[in-house]
Amino acid sequence: MVCLGNICRSPLAEGILRNKLTNHPSGVEVDSAGTGAWHAGETPDKRAIRIAKKYHVDISGLRARQFNVSDFDEFDKIFVMDQSNERDVLALARNASDKSKVQLFLSVNPSSRVINVPDPWYGGEEGFEKVYKMLEAACEALIIELGTKEKSK
Repeated sequence: MVCLGNICRSPLAEGILRNKLTNHPSGVEVDSAGTGAWHAGETPDKRAIRIAKKYHVDISGLRARQFNVSDFDEFDKIFVMDQSNERDVLALARNASDKSKVQLFLSVNPSSRVINVPDPWYGGEEGFEKVYKMLEAACEALIIELGTKEKSK
């Protein structure tokens, strides 16, 4: 999961997906990162922590880190929160294989009418609530997709 600073959207997505995967043993590894290093080592934004806690998801132990080229080797999918993050991540891709791993996260949800997860950083609590719900719906769609792939093996 990749956003700009790795303190709002991507740690929320990481926490939500990890929480949902506890009921679906799948061997899926989930992590998050930011395209920038401004917040490296910091905990998620307090508003992100609060909204996650409201839904019984604990992200307080996560620490921001910057996305790097080795993530293409580590992960099968690189989900980005918006088109700006997509451009930044694709700029680091070494080849077509790396590029094929990058996907806008909301695109996994067929009922989503938007493709970019808005950055709630400059808004209030309601922005974090809206983002949480968007991410939760996408995580739910991803769980369904993962389950379908497992059954087809």
